[in-house]
Amino acid sequence: MSSLEMNDSRSEPSFLSRFFEGRRVRRLIRHRSFMIGLWLCLFVTVIAVLAPVISPVDPNKMAIRSRFQPPSFEFLLGTDNLGRDLFSRVAWGARLSLAIGLGVVLLNAVFGVLLGALAGYFRRLDGILMRLSDALMAFPSVLLAIGIAAAMGASAMTAVISLAVVYIPRTARILRASVLQVNELEFVNAARAAGAGDFHILRRHILPNCMAPLVVQLSFVFAYAILSEAVLSFLGLGAAPTDPSWGIMISEGRSYIREAPWMTVIPGMAIAITVLGLNLLGDGLRDVLDPRVKMEH
Repeated sequence: MSSLEMNDSRSEPSFLSRFFEGRRVRRLIRHRSFMIGLWLCLFVTVIAVLAPVISPVDPNKMAIRSRFQPPSFEFLLGTDNLGRDLFSRVAWGARLSLAIGLGVVLLNAVFGVLLGALAGYFRRLDGILMRLSDALMAFPSVLLAIGIAAAMGASAMTAVISLAVVYIPRTARILRASVLQVNELEFVNAARAAGAGDFHILRRHILPNCMAPLVVQLSFVFAYAILSEAVLSFLGLGAAPTDPSWGIMISEGRSYIREAPWMTVIPGMAIAITVLGLNLLGDGLRDVLDPRVKMEH
């Protein structure tokens, strides 16, 4: 066995192996916030996945004679100003919101990890990359997303790109800090002394041990993306007007808040439940995966 292979065998266990330790899984199961968040997220995900099955009608089908119907057995969540069934629109809106949030998370996982790893490991790139991140983070996140979306035009893809640009610098900074810490540990220095290349060290030794803060950060990015997408759609800069977006529903219902309050309250509750679930999920992951946080549950 070569010295490099021997050093690899002595490296720290990977994030996945540590995460699936029985002790950590039991702590997650006992963590009340994590379990509540998990069940809320599963509830929203099931509705989104089964939207084509459980929706009684097309979410964009108009029925003027049935407009402003309050919640009832015929219309579970009521109808809007055009007679569209709100249950169908909320269910399909869950698909859209989760798809946009997942797209933002994937872009953060790719580009945030790439930038954070390069900045944390290669010190010559640190100043350039972090100053660019500082420039983007100097703008309020929602205002920056609004500016990008206004320049690109309203669409679901525009929402994904604009929100990814906003949150990638934050993800990169968190990963950079983790890379800086892991880069000074003994097993990394041993791999370097054994002649391992930089990218081998990053891939094999450093990044697997930086996954815990990354997973926690991405869970919060998911929540922020869903909330910010609703803001963009409310302003007409997110999803297309024909898409059943929760933000668009709230925007359409604000003119009828007295006649039909359910038009605003129901999609607002859908956003609140989803964001609350993701935040509780992230809190639980942080409490269990971060060794500096003492478990209180």
